[in-house]
Amino acid sequence: MKNFAQIRSDFTILNQEVNEKPLVYLDNAATSQKPKQVIEALSRYYTEDNANVHRGVHTLAGRATDAFEAARSKVAKFISAKSSSEVIFTRGTTTALNLVADSYGEANVAEGDEIVISYLEHHSNLIPWQQLAKRKGATLRYVELEADGSITLEAVQSVLSEKTKIVALAHVSNVMGVIAPLKEIAELVHSVGAVLVADGAQAVPHMPVSVTDLDVDFYAFSGHKMLAPTGTGVLYGKREWLERMEPTEFGGEMIDFVELFDSTWKETPWKFEAGTPTIGGEIALGAAIDYLSEIGMENIHAYEEELTAYALSEMQKIEGLTIYGPLYARKRCGLVTFNLDGIHPHDVATVLDEEGVAVRAGHHCAQPLMKWLGVQSTARASFYLYNTKEEIDVFIRGLQLTKEYFGL
Repeated sequence: MKNFAQIRSDFTILNQEVNEKPLVYLDNAATSQKPKQVIEALSRYYTEDNANVHRGVHTLAGRATDAFEAARSKVAKFISAKSSSEVIFTRGTTTALNLVADSYGEANVAEGDEIVISYLEHHSNLIPWQQLAKRKGATLRYVELEADGSITLEAVQSVLSEKTKIVALAHVSNVMGVIAPLKEIAELVHSVGAVLVADGAQAVPHMPVSVTDLDVDFYAFSGHKMLAPTGTGVLYGKREWLERMEPTEFGGEMIDFVELFDSTWKETPWKFEAGTPTIGGEIALGAAIDYLSEIGMENIHAYEEELTAYALSEMQKIEGLTIYGPLYARKRCGLVTFNLDGIHPHDVATVLDEEGVAVRAGHHCAQPLMKWLGVQSTARASFYLYNTKEEIDVFIRGLQLTKEYFGL
């Protein structure tokens, strides 16, 4: 197993200067960097095996199909799904959540029903449910948050009723970093006959996830946040639901037989994968899973917790800095969202960029949460397995320089 000091050598992009300063990349919640092993897997597909999958009988098509389906099996094992047939390849979390809303939601939500979400949600896990509720005459209900942004079982219980059909929650918030108690929530949700949809975009890259143990009905995540290329992602669904659901896209790959006036579909998961998929990207996702598995998700989570604890400790020493979310690393995943009094987050990010430090600034595709916090926007530093405490020191010095620059 690689140790964390060795890991950085696999990420060539980190060996550069930005504005004549060594790059410190702390925007991992937006997208992660890619190790050479993943880039090589993508390149190998295009240089050796480039062919369409499932359709051809020639050698290249066979090799491409085998590698593509092997990646699906790796995903299933990685998230402890019962079968690879429960793994649908998508373009990312957004596409996956829209699929659930447009297929399962369309068939199972009616006028007067209720859909439960929270103020924490990324727009990808909010707007599809808004639109579904509008189409069906259903009602959106919001889970109230604790002061630190966390979700309690009591808060979830208070909004559930016999009218609840879908509960959609982030496993980890992309702003507050809080970790939802999904396993216990699933029990509550199922007790009223509803299904639980989880946005795992910020969880799967950073911590062990077992969809079977969590007992979620649907679980969505993106490849590009876990070392894989952009345009890759996964929807996990319990087979019992996937078999009943209708596809939402139609065309090649997903059909069984096509007649003049009707068609039939392949079995799950292929009936949900119309058209030529992102073959090289999903193969590279398999390589990313190999890389993460070699290190061990428990080890990655522990290392990021150490980085987050260090960052929280150092940031709390800066006068006029507000941290959003829990102040204890064990209650959050590896990101810290913050503001400096009197300085716009975009200005904070700009000054940090001059020091070579990349952070995110804005509403983080979570405008209802910004309103809940009483701010327009925030800055966010997010960590991953290739970051170091030394980089956090550079980030802290950058925050102090930002205050000095603005005379604060």
